[in-house]
Amino acid sequence: MSFYGASTEYVLHSLLWLVDNPEPVSSLDLAELQNIPAAFVAKLLPKLEKAGLLNAAEGLKGGYTLAKPADEITVLAIVDAVDGEKRLFNCQEIRGRCALFDENPPGWATQGICGIHAVMLRAEQAMRRELAQTSLADLAKSVRDKAPSPFLGEAQTWLDERVQTRRTNKVRQRRRSDSA
Repeated sequence: MSFYGASTEYVLHSLLWLVDNPEPVSSLDLAELQNIPAAFVAKLLPKLEKAGLLNAAEGLKGGYTLAKPADEITVLAIVDAVDGEKRLFNCQEIRGRCALFDENPPGWATQGICGIHAVMLRAEQAMRRELAQTSLADLAKSVRDKAPSPFLGEAQTWLDERVQTRRTNKVRQRRRSDSA
């Protein structure tokens, strides 16, 4: 079982498309571009808005934009907004339950932090430190460096066409309802 799951992956991938895109992008477009569940993305992005990482705009030109520069948004802030501040380990204090203690563990067995818990805390701190040092801009750069340049242009064209189609369809729907 993974520590961070689909929610985190979907959000991180979605946010990459907002890094260099000054126009709002709808959650539906972000989901369809990546072939991920639209309802899932639509449920997750408001969490990022509430955390101050995204701005939302309604209407024909509506959608999401980054609330601050990508280099100021850490991966840690994103995963905490989506999943909350998860603990890597939940110590059950098993060390005090040894059958030899007859339900009365000696101080040496329970004194201080459990060695197992201590190593898990260090691992969690190292993970959170790495997530805090990596920005959304860092992730976007790694994608830009890896992807062939035509791909990024094609993706931007796809998003731009979606906005235009949405505007045109809304206008047509309004004209039909006005005619009826």
